[in-house]
Amino acid sequence: MIYTVECSFADPSSEAEWNDFYSLEKLPALISVTGFHTSQRFKSLSDDCPVYLAVHTIEGLDVLTGEEYRQKGGGNFARWQQHITDWHRNLYSDIGFAPAVNADELLVLCANGPEPLNQIGLTPLAMQAVALEKFPERRWLAKLPRRNAHLVGRMSEGVHLYAPMTEQLTRACIVSTGQEK
Repeated sequence: MIYTVECSFADPSSEAEWNDFYSLEKLPALISVTGFHTSQRFKSLSDDCPVYLAVHTIEGLDVLTGEEYRQKGGGNFARWQQHITDWHRNLYSDIGFAPAVNADELLVLCANGPEPLNQIGLTPLAMQAVALEKFPERRWLAKLPRRNAHLVGRMSEGVHLYAPMTEQLTRACIVSTGQEK
């Protein structure tokens, strides 16, 4: 299943520190939780959506309600909580592992159907919200070469571009390098 967390951050003076914490500490802690398979962070290039997006592949909702998640990664940035705005969490139907988005690629998300993505030659993956906010109820995601970002600029509202802030972490990588705690 795909677990998404979206938010904006309202304190420019601590935003870099928060981003370092999230990317360098929180993501590795999350990927070490049993049931997390992939994790990657993105920053929006679009104006009409939350600035930050984290996309995780997990086994199911029970992973997020378990004690291991609470101890290792759930809600452990209380010091910055007052600055986190426009926060949304969704769990989407199983599409397999979330695609890894490389530095020369962008993630495209659309809540208005697959057609806009199909029109620019992408093959979107369809996701259905099954838990948490359940909004947007349906989303389509695809990877786009960065050199083609201009194609999205002409699209309808509801199509958002995200640049990767981190490489995709995988549970297999953490376990094989001995970084699991």
